[in-house]
Amino acid sequence: MQYADLREECLAANLLLPTTGLVDLTFGNVSLADRDAGLFAIKPSGVDYAKLTAADIVILDFEGRVVSGTLRPSSDTPTHLRLIQAFDGIRSVVHTHSRNAVAFAQAAREIPCLGTTHADYFYGNVPVTRIMTPGEVSRAYELETANVIIERFAQLDPLAIRAVLVSGHGPFTWSTSGLHAVEVAQALEIVADMALKTLALFPQAPGLPRHVLEKHYLRKHGPTAYYGQKA
Repeated sequence: MQYADLREECLAANLLLPTTGLVDLTFGNVSLADRDAGLFAIKPSGVDYAKLTAADIVILDFEGRVVSGTLRPSSDTPTHLRLIQAFDGIRSVVHTHSRNAVAFAQAAREIPCLGTTHADYFYGNVPVTRIMTPGEVSRAYELETANVIIERFAQLDPLAIRAVLVSGHGPFTWSTSGLHAVEVAQALEIVADMALKTLALFPQAPGLPRHVLEKHYLRKHGPTAYYGQKA
């Protein structure tokens, strides 16, 4: 099987998705890049997770051309590929329609950082994009979806906030590996659930104070991190 390692790694991340409760039906996909080889792997469009095999994973080049595979790649392929090209240091993108994160996306509302669970993963609020224009939707919808995400991150660090909500659509997350990008998607859904419940109890809930946010984020990330064990 051509590109077996890349296919197997991509398959493992995709098969993890339905075990997390993040996807319904065939909603959702994971992509994985091999930057050195200039290759990109992604789940095929509409294939049931229970039937997905490594041989089904589609391999493309960074121009979006299929180089190996007989199935059509995910319809979200242009979004994934453009994000990997734009955000240095990431190898994997995850897209789901997880319900709590989608609720914020449909409300066109960012997920506020209200507590330390959020701060452990995201260095501030999870941003939401603007709504896409009729021209963007009709011109090249999936590519323009990536472009509005990139636009929203013009003043943000995608390695400090590894998630976004596309207004009216849903969440995308990313990381340095497929498994970790799925973990970030799980964390996003967890904090979205917590935020919804907090705002239901206390609509004017204040955000987590900056000094507490920094303590929790930086103890897990960056050169001064001390949470967990050394690799």
